[in-house]
Amino acid sequence: MTKRIFRSIVLSSVAVLLASTALIMGVLYEYFTARLEVELATETGYIAQGVLMEGERYLRGLKPGNSRITWVDADGSVLYDNREDASTMENHAGREEIRQALESGTGSSSRYSDTLSQQTIYYAQRLSDNTVLRVSSQKYTVWVLLLQMLQPAMFILLAALVLGLFLASRLSRKIIRPINALDLQHPGEGECYDELAPLLGRIRSQNEVIGRQMEELGRRQKEFIAITENMSEGFLIVDRATNILSYNSAALRLLEAQAPEGASILALNRSWAVRSAVESALAGRRCEQRMEQDGRVEQLIANPVREGRQVTGAVLVILDVTEKEQREALRREFTANVSHELKTPLTSILGTAEILENGMVKSEDVGHFAGNIRKEAQRLIDLVGDIIKLSRLDEGDSGAKWEEVELLALSRSVARQLSDAAQRARVSLRVEGEAAAVPGVRQIVEEMLYNLCDNAVAYNRPGGSVTVEVSKEADGARVTVSDTGTGIPKDQQSRIFERFYRVDKSRSSKGTGLGLSIVKHGALFLGASVEVESEVGRGSTFTLHFKG
Repeated sequence: MTKRIFRSIVLSSVAVLLASTALIMGVLYEYFTARLEVELATETGYIAQGVLMEGERYLRGLKPGNSRITWVDADGSVLYDNREDASTMENHAGREEIRQALESGTGSSSRYSDTLSQQTIYYAQRLSDNTVLRVSSQKYTVWVLLLQMLQPAMFILLAALVLGLFLASRLSRKIIRPINALDLQHPGEGECYDELAPLLGRIRSQNEVIGRQMEELGRRQKEFIAITENMSEGFLIVDRATNILSYNSAALRLLEAQAPEGASILALNRSWAVRSAVESALAGRRCEQRMEQDGRVEQLIANPVREGRQVTGAVLVILDVTEKEQREALRREFTANVSHELKTPLTSILGTAEILENGMVKSEDVGHFAGNIRKEAQRLIDLVGDIIKLSRLDEGDSGAKWEEVELLALSRSVARQLSDAAQRARVSLRVEGEAAAVPGVRQIVEEMLYNLCDNAVAYNRPGGSVTVEVSKEADGARVTVSDTGTGIPKDQQSRIFERFYRVDKSRSSKGTGLGLSIVKHGALFLGASVEVESEVGRGSTFTLHFKG
């Protein structure tokens, strides 16, 4: 800022100096021009008196000077000239100053010489004998005067410039000194320019806002520490370089490590589970690992922390699942399947809730995380509902009465329920055939048809189709659900009705894994049968045979 003020002052001074010089030169030029005209008139009057008294003899007796004297007769012929031979000179009757003198008694004019770069001023006076006496003198132009004054003018300009630089330097430092002395932490203290009062007021207000924000940040940090220190779960936050930014005592206890001091988490615990979880999270993938040490079983949940699209760190939650592992050892076969299905929604809910609870989510993102919790909770509810349905079917108690079920109308109702899902999957879903009624429990039949159609849509390909065909049989009715999806390998077709069994393990997020088990147990409950025909890459066909 000092340089800018200094430069502005210097430029302004130079501009004013140049403008003043030009104005002064112009005024002086006009002044000296006027003085020269007055002097010429006076000189002409003196010489005129001498000519009237002595004639040409007086003119020849004058000493040579700067003025040129010309005596012209009334007819314009030159009688005498102190610079030229009068007999060789042209008639001057047409000269402006001569003509004016003959008419009015006096006359004046000026003419410029390109050759000499000079301007000549003429003054003429008519004498009593009607002759005209003319006196002229050369006047230099402004540019000639400037060239003649160049050396002293340059000296003056240089001296003025040096003085201007000195004064500008001192003045700019003097102007900036109060600004540099401002205390931005306490802008109201000290003296400064009145023009800066609005700026200082805004700085003071901003300092107050920052102070309140710092107090709020400190309070939230205390709350965060209080929450994490009272957690039984281990909690760590690492940056992009795996350095530990925050942790709680439970994490050190579970990892059997000492308090880190800015160290990498990989130095805190070198196990493969920790390394894999951290690397996966920093790569942008959520990761869970199981770790065993000293007879304890611990679960590691690692989630990436993103700012926009860039991963800036990771959050690790360490759970002690030793007791849970021991408690479920007696029911390993069943719970292995159930836990696999329950872990995904529960972990997602837990991980999201932990982040929300710890205040790590921006207010505008709370809705998004709450939506994830709701979605996973709904998935969990659906899973529990399917387990309850299977339990009731196993016990032979569906909780509903038997009635006549119209299969074509029910199939169309199921298709309408799945129309949105089919559109999202870009799969066409159509129902065809004839009306056919069979005895049964409407809720169970609808559940069987829904699961078959839902699987046909979910495991189809974009642009594929699902066809539901209802037809009568001699002893009842038949419903066929055909799709153009991925198909089922021959060696796995006998296991697809097992609980939680999936052909494609990578697509475990679709459904609960109990759909076909419900179809099978529903058919057994109703006295119906189910058949499957499938070819990999060409689709599958499930057929339900109902007794009339």
